Amino acid sequence: MFKNLNKTLVGISLISVSLINAAEARDQIRIVGSSTVFPFSTAVAEEFGRSTSFKTPVVESTGSGGGFKLFCTGVGEATPDITNASRAIKSSEIDLCAKNGVKDIVEITIGYDGIVLANSKEAKQMNFKLQDIWLALAKDVVVDGKIVPNPYKTWNEINPDLPNRKIEVLGPPPTSGTRDAFAELALEGGCKTFPEIEAIKAQDENRYTALCHTIREDGAYIEAGENDNLIVGKLQANPNAVGVFGYSFLEENSDVIQGSIVEGSAPTFENIADKVYKVSRSLFFYVKKAHVGVIPGIKEYLSEFLSDKAMGDFGYLAEKGLIPLTSEELAKVRVTAENLTPLK
Repeated sequence: MFKNLNKTLVGISLISVSLINAAEARDQIRIVGSSTVFPFSTAVAEEFGRSTSFKTPVVESTGSGGGFKLFCTGVGEATPDITNASRAIKSSEIDLCAKNGVKDIVEITIGYDGIVLANSKEAKQMNFKLQDIWLALAKDVVVDGKIVPNPYKTWNEINPDLPNRKIEVLGPPPTSGTRDAFAELALEGGCKTFPEIEAIKAQDENRYTALCHTIREDGAYIEAGENDNLIVGKLQANPNAVGVFGYSFLEENSDVIQGSIVEGSAPTFENIADKVYKVSRSLFFYVKKAHVGVIPGIKEYLSEFLSDKAMGDFGYLAEKGLIPLTSEELAKVRVTAENLTPLK
């Protein structure tokens, strides 16, 4: 009798828990990912909350890599609906998603961004070649035709036109998409100018990538976290330091910091839009198709993000520093969003 009663009580308890969970079903979009895309996504979330009947989405800055990890943990209300990214999703991340049941992922390109090397306006503006950047920050570099541990301590040891100042660069951690793109565009851009490195690429692609992308760990490069505003504050406190972050943070703080010239081009809105500035990249967010229609407001959020009001040449995201897509590019992205076309 007691055994049957216990079973009944357990059954009632499980039903109660299920009803509680159903009653507490999430009714608010959850977004994670890139610190670079964070201010744009937050602006859209706030406007979406003001102008629609849906709740304002929750947006967290976790870094692109951290966002993909959370996004790919599975399908369900405990997992994010959208992840922002300042680089394209990697094949390994697509595999992780698929392994955990996240199979239909919609990629939305939102615009362009420049990766800026900036310093305080109290110091002289820096003028870099890509080769200077790699020689300053790589773990191993080419000296007199040989690959050796990085010996450089000051900028002028690399290039006499650069100041006689200690190499001190504040930048994002390995989980950041900005770090990935900086390694690919700036570091590798300088690395591959050396014939010794090009010879290695032909023989051993993995070694080539390691040489070009691996950053030194002797204090010249300081990981400053995912919050780029902290880097801006540290540059104000230390005029000798250089910071690495997205263009929008330079735009927001242009009264106190200045962007460095890279290969003869300044990181301006026009130069990034015209692809003249060498260290520029696309920005994205990724949508979990399985959550559309389950978590309220996802399609409507996409419509707000891709509207002329937000993404147009004079939209509120351009005012925040987003370099907009061309009208043709935006039209294609809108079709992808409308149809929720997944990555192949």
